[in-house]
Amino acid sequence: MFENLTEKLEHSFKLLKGEGYISEINIAETLKEVRRALLDADVNYKIAKNFTDTIKEKALGQNVLASVKPGEMLIKIVHDELASLMGGEMEDIDIKHDPAVILISGLQGSGKTTFSGKLASFLKSKKGRKPLLVAGDVYRPAAIEQLKILGEQVDIPVYTEEGSLQPVKIAVSAIKYARQQGYNIVIIDTAGRLAVDEKMMTEIAAIKKAVNPHEILFVVDAMTGQDAVNTAKVFNDKLDFDGVVLTKMDGDTRGGAALSVRTVVNKPIKFISSGEKLDAIDVFHPERMADRILGMGDIVTLVERAQEQFDEHESRKLHKKIAKNQFNFDDFISQIQQIKKMGNLKELAGMIPGVGKAMKNLDIDDDAFKGIEAIIKSMTPEERENPVIINGSRRKRIANGSGTSIQEVNRLIKQFDETRKMMRMMTSGKKGGKMMKGMPMMPK
Repeated sequence: MFENLTEKLEHSFKLLKGEGYISEINIAETLKEVRRALLDADVNYKIAKNFTDTIKEKALGQNVLASVKPGEMLIKIVHDELASLMGGEMEDIDIKHDPAVILISGLQGSGKTTFSGKLASFLKSKKGRKPLLVAGDVYRPAAIEQLKILGEQVDIPVYTEEGSLQPVKIAVSAIKYARQQGYNIVIIDTAGRLAVDEKMMTEIAAIKKAVNPHEILFVVDAMTGQDAVNTAKVFNDKLDFDGVVLTKMDGDTRGGAALSVRTVVNKPIKFISSGEKLDAIDVFHPERMADRILGMGDIVTLVERAQEQFDEHESRKLHKKIAKNQFNFDDFISQIQQIKKMGNLKELAGMIPGVGKAMKNLDIDDDAFKGIEAIIKSMTPEERENPVIINGSRRKRIANGSGTSIQEVNRLIKQFDETRKMMRMMTSGKKGGKMMKGMPMMPK
């Protein structure tokens, strides 16, 4: 997401290159390009114009330090305004109640049911809650079954009333059941509806009135751009929802919804979601998203994901092994497994400053480690434990066993040796040691 916008903004900043100061004249062309980039990203014209007017006002009032180039100063101003446009600060959902009732609303095909499963998994694993999913979409034939499958995947029960076509009654009964069974989160999935469908909009308003939810989330497909924002306004007028969820963030989208929705409905974006995997959900941080849009990466989210995966006890053991130069292929493949749990590889790479742009046109398969894993698994336990014994004949056998070439085996062993040396150097210093404890290692 945002690749086109990032590229166009970078181009616009280059127009100020070499200038000694920011003036009405030299900033005009830059801001014209910034506005054009936002419009191409499907941002509402009025929002785009107000955005660039604000930047101009702030930029002309800034004293440019001798050590800072005007282009760098403008990037900082644009970054802060982008973050402000998307809400300024992260806003969490309200789950203080027992049970906390969360009503999920949105259009047909926006990804509501999948998000309901993701949210339940998130609240269970990250917040230590005991959620109950409620199948309130009684109209789409596969909706109840889909929610049941999602619930089974994350070991979360789904409340259903087979044959019932009364979503209001189902929602009320589910909350009563949650209280009896000790569930402290109730997530109600509702039927997808069209903004113009007055009957369905009236029904979800009736559910809201009956259950008085502590949080109403509006789920919207980020790929629908400005249409998503217009729909959000219709839903907000009817429901007065508490926050927005942007789904399908991994799609070929221009990003207009993320940049416009806060201004139009004055409600925060609370979550972003991508893909079908149930752990592909992130709390929305406006500043971090501004970093991504401007090609600065998102190292904070990357480290947070890494810390969620590493085991502190195992990390200490690994740290000692590296210091003693005992890091082996079993440890190596264990690190690969941790990295794979962190999410989509291209998305992870994009969180590293500067890397996202370099890899813009590359297609990184989530099976990128498949060959490495095949090679390591074709080694004997003794070879994985003590790689120095892997001679020519052993390499040939490993290549045959993994369906790879001797050259690929040689390349992996060479990369492994280089990685091991680098990690030992990093752990020999105090700073390096602390950094190594914070993240799993990314093999070359």
